[in-house]
Amino acid sequence: MIGAPPKLVHAIEAVLDIAYNGGGQPVQSRDIGERQGIQPRYLEPVLQALVRDGILVGVRGPRGGYRLARERRKVTLGDVVRVLQALETSDDLLHRPARSPLGDRVVRPTLRSLQEEWLVRLDQITFDDLCAEAHRGGLESDVVRRLDFSI
Repeated sequence: MIGAPPKLVHAIEAVLDIAYNGGGQPVQSRDIGERQGIQPRYLEPVLQALVRDGILVGVRGPRGGYRLARERRKVTLGDVVRVLQALETSDDLLHRPARSPLGDRVVRPTLRSLQEEWLVRLDQITFDDLCAEAHRGGLESDVVRRLDFSI
């Protein structure tokens, strides 16, 4: 993900935040933005795109927010990347005609192949895997904090 677009990084961080801190409950975008350091003007369009593509569900009301549309073990990094790629299609140089035969016949096919390999690898990493990594790293989730306060 070297040189990953900011929207892609924000999307992955937001989905991971929801998976790790939500515990099945809606997570408000304000809380995601505060924890991840993402400004609302960047975060909201990304969250809405993820809702439109069925990665997240938007929950209305005073305790509303966003939650995963599926179990976190069934949502992959590849799912999120594809949503963001669809948003950025107009800027996708790999699918525009090249200005040279080398670009058309060598560079772009090679890069498209690498992109496909990258997506295959991302499809193997679930948000459950990332949550487990966060847990192993000693990061406390809001789910644990809520359980501690409900005694």
